[in-house]
Amino acid sequence: MSLFDIKSRPRRSKRVSSTDVTVDPSRNLWLRLYTPTFSTAKPLPLIFFFHGGGFAFLAPDSKPYDDSCRRLAAEIPAVVISVNYRLAPEHRCPCQYEDGLDVLKFIDGELNLQAGTVELKRSFVAGDSAGGNLAHHVAMRGGSHKFSSLDLIGNISIQPFFGGEERTASELELADAPFSTWKRTDIMWKLFMPVGSDRDHPAVNVFGPNGEDVSSVKFPPTVVFVGGYDPLKDWQRRYCEGLKRAGKEARVVEYENAIHTFYAYPEVPESDRFVEEVRNFVRDPIGFCSADQQ
Repeated sequence: MSLFDIKSRPRRSKRVSSTDVTVDPSRNLWLRLYTPTFSTAKPLPLIFFFHGGGFAFLAPDSKPYDDSCRRLAAEIPAVVISVNYRLAPEHRCPCQYEDGLDVLKFIDGELNLQAGTVELKRSFVAGDSAGGNLAHHVAMRGGSHKFSSLDLIGNISIQPFFGGEERTASELELADAPFSTWKRTDIMWKLFMPVGSDRDHPAVNVFGPNGEDVSSVKFPPTVVFVGGYDPLKDWQRRYCEGLKRAGKEARVVEYENAIHTFYAYPEVPESDRFVEEVRNFVRDPIGFCSADQQ
């Protein structure tokens, strides 16, 4: 995978400027900060983005993620922070969740974002695939932490990577789909989970037999993006339903012709629709989720 992982350096373009910031060199914890270069009437929301890659591959400077975060920063618009967390199998769960929360704490207390350009009270977690899993668990930990300035008001869950010991209908029916077949995801879970754990571990099956109680945690409104050709779609729908049962605001947005990672390809029409839906969610997370009930 590393042979095909083309890297992008931080740079300034016509619409977005990016820079890398070190959080903790001892564990290679750093972030890439994307800031729109054009002026806006109001301070911008802040999106903490966690990349996918099965917890074992890729980084914020991987070209597809650099491109995607630049696009979100320009078109939402928003200040975007893409987090470089530790990877499995050298670093197993819960290292990734700890890294994610520590970046939120760093932004809340140490990194001086330019006054007037970003509104920390309008912060979101976001992530695709494994990053969607990470965003959930960071939001869970963030809900129990008292931030001084930062407030999480939304969770943008993009085809999140969840699972369990059960084989769902979509995993079996889409066994030959690209990227996220059950044979491949089984391997990724083994590399990520604590040694000796099965796929009903609460990191994997968040609403399974060993799942944490979400109802007692301050958890933000959530939009879950689902692709019709993603073998993980049944787990993703269950995730949304689990949040609703716990009394949280949540909504599924499904694109029936989309594969896993569709959003990374601006050529497909679902990619534009995805950005539009994220923009609508960021403007009004509660209203966006409530519209699903009408």
